[in-house]
Amino acid sequence: MSEEKNQTGFLGHLVNLMDRFTGDKVIFLIALFLMLISVISVFSSTPRLANDTGSDRVTIMVDQLKVVAIGFFLIFTLYFLGRAEWYKKLSMLGYAASLGVLIILVMNLNLGFIRAGEINGARRILLVAGKQIHIYEFVKLFMIMYLGWALDTFKRGEFKWLPLLAQRYERLAFLEKDIWQKVLYIYFPILSTTLMVMMGSNSSAIFIGAIMVLMVLVGGIDWRDIGIVVAVGLLGVGMMFFAYKSGWLKESRIGTAIGRITQDDEATMRQLISSKRESLEWRQARAKLDQPVGALLAIKEGGFWGKGIGNSTQKYQVPVIFGDYMFSFIVEETGLWGALILIILYFSLLARGTLVAKMCDNYYDKMIVTGLIILVTGQAFMHMAVNVHLPLVPQTGQTLPLVSHGTNSFLVFSIVFGILLAISKDAKENMARKEAEAEPIIEHDWTQDTTA
Repeated sequence: MSEEKNQTGFLGHLVNLMDRFTGDKVIFLIALFLMLISVISVFSSTPRLANDTGSDRVTIMVDQLKVVAIGFFLIFTLYFLGRAEWYKKLSMLGYAASLGVLIILVMNLNLGFIRAGEINGARRILLVAGKQIHIYEFVKLFMIMYLGWALDTFKRGEFKWLPLLAQRYERLAFLEKDIWQKVLYIYFPILSTTLMVMMGSNSSAIFIGAIMVLMVLVGGIDWRDIGIVVAVGLLGVGMMFFAYKSGWLKESRIGTAIGRITQDDEATMRQLISSKRESLEWRQARAKLDQPVGALLAIKEGGFWGKGIGNSTQKYQVPVIFGDYMFSFIVEETGLWGALILIILYFSLLARGTLVAKMCDNYYDKMIVTGLIILVTGQAFMHMAVNVHLPLVPQTGQTLPLVSHGTNSFLVFSIVFGILLAISKDAKENMARKEAEAEPIIEHDWTQDTTA
């Protein structure tokens, strides 16, 4: 009788749902755990945000629960309704979509319903019907999807426009060569996207560019070709640096990037101590130290066991601890074991994603799974590197995927997990079909068996 109740109760329904779930259960459970961590962490880490916005933490938590609910809806919708072939058709539009929104930002266009907006003096958002859309979060996803399509199309030799031009015009015959197809369909989109993102955010440009280059390398493109792309990129960065030093790009974000990479916290601390309290120099030094030093202090005070849920003190000091420094906050409250849980979850995602990629029966699926897994885990570990103040890592924000407060980032990563689960469903169906069609290793004729 108790067994029947368990089957018809909430737990029973949950077990039955998981039994019918044909996508990768490990990836789904990782997403679920990260979302649960997010709700608790956002509620506990936002007293300063509540004070600054005139709200309260309960309201912020309710808003986060709404975002989580929308995220769940996106994951299940993309899982149940999405198929790999549909994503492939949409992927070819990824670069065009990225280019379109980035042009609006770079050119500071106002199209009425959609217009460029600024945060902290940098153009990095679009205002759509008054709502802020953090474009770089979407560009990451768009470009990974596009590169999956481009790499697959190149591997199949199915690029059409360049061969047609080469056949029609003798002077363009060189376009039939593979190198030009790679340049125009793969390398140029990578470089142009990275440079346009750099106009508003250096850290996002570095991260997005690195993710795209790594994805192309995993895709089997020649190292020498990538070396040329990196060399051209470094040359472009060098020219921009020279232009900045010459006074031509004073309004750009180059100076901010240089300052963050070369920032000397000890010198800033001496300036803080030696300056008159509340003076301009004191305020400038304090602003530079609030985030990096506060994050390190949170990690140090957390120790092994942590202070306990709700007992953080740095959440009152670090301005965006609920976003860019969520890892430090979690370590302060839960200690080393909390950090290990997060690291294990993201490493498990990396391992599981690698397994799913191996099960995929076509190159496009493999590349999409690989690129999306690199995006999630790469951003997670970059977030942690910033929080622990790793040398040469710019002290600028990347959210912790599916954990940090931030609607746009959370929803984009929900889309990522939905696509991963949809492709994992196809991959498992493919493996089951191959196993069913496989012949036994040793043939045995049972008709010749006799009984004693």
